[in-house]
Amino acid sequence: MNIGILGAGNIAGNMARTLHEMEDATFYAVGARDKERAEAFAKKYGAKKAYGSYEELVNDPEVELIYVATPHSHHFEHAKLCIEHGKPVLCEKAFMANAEQAREICKLAEERNVFLTEAIWTRYLPSRKMIDEVIQRGEIGEVTFVTANLGYDIKDVERIRNPALAGGGLLDIGIYPLTFISMVLGNDIKEIVSTCTKTETGVDEQCAIILKYENGVMAVAHCSILCGTEQAGFVYGTEGYLMAENINNVTGIKVYTKDRKFVKEYKVPEQITGFEYQVRASMKAIREGKIECEEIPHAESIFMMELMDKLRADWGIRYPFE
Repeated sequence: MNIGILGAGNIAGNMARTLHEMEDATFYAVGARDKERAEAFAKKYGAKKAYGSYEELVNDPEVELIYVATPHSHHFEHAKLCIEHGKPVLCEKAFMANAEQAREICKLAEERNVFLTEAIWTRYLPSRKMIDEVIQRGEIGEVTFVTANLGYDIKDVERIRNPALAGGGLLDIGIYPLTFISMVLGNDIKEIVSTCTKTETGVDEQCAIILKYENGVMAVAHCSILCGTEQAGFVYGTEGYLMAENINNVTGIKVYTKDRKFVKEYKVPEQITGFEYQVRASMKAIREGKIECEEIPHAESIFMMELMDKLRADWGIRYPFE
């Protein structure tokens, strides 16, 4: 399948490198704001076509799927452009800047019968199923508590600092701890308590989020753009617990008894970058005539945006374009 990439930044480079090494997908074209940048990107990663505008990319009849790799603030505009031209979309996380945009873009995809999914890659990785299986086999007993965190020193990155680009830690990295928890516990949340600190530009720089579920299970998520963390996810049960190393791309799953004795480790399969799983899931859904991926249906993407909207509202954070 011929894949086009809309945008030529760092995350686009990760996808391009992945596509270059995949045997079942082709990095066919890239679209950027200017021709020179697009050509340099295409040359570096081996794309057949380079376009100096996004409009040219979506009008190429050979492009069969477009990966949207622009800042959060522009996801809605660019996904809409693709869908209106009949192009299936794999849109980088966070899916949109807010839930209103998420609902509108999903409605458009459904009306036009065009495939659309969120590129929150941890939803597609083999580690997701592996963690589920450890829990389902009863290796840690009944789940009672989950924690997850993610932190990087990215406080000086412009798109993170800038409210006009839907900046802040929550949409960029906070989505990962929340997603890890959601994949384990679901979305039947009864109560949320949270707080954050903010940059001088008014976006969130660190946050801590406590979730209480209807069944009494609890979870804690935190993220930071000020420092690196061990990036682990823990699922605690009545008979033991598991640790997922690096929730942003799980490298291994370790199981312990309830008195902290190591039991076993499950290694994840070798991968190119991990991005290949979301590409393959998208291609499969498109070939089957579906407009969403089973790994993250539209309703799930909308729910996660609603959750982050609530958190931002509680923190008094609103983007200039809202």
